[in-house]
Amino acid sequence: MSESDVKSMFSYFARHAVDKKAAQDRWNNDSDPSAGFIAWLLWGGDAGETWAKSKHKMLVKD
Repeated sequence: MSESDVKSMFSYFARHAVDKKAAQDRWNNDSDPSAGFIAWLLWGGDAGETWAKSKHKMLVKD
């Protein structure tokens, strides 16, 4: 994955982490998930966030 892609993922997760709090009643709701939750999953979900943070940290360190 390119450095640009990692930065985009990192930025997405940084901007949208607050969505988890704003839509808690519909976050991870199988019967009526929020659009933010669906987008979060499409970006890789919690595992994607962890991965992007790790890779971004490596890029910034260099």
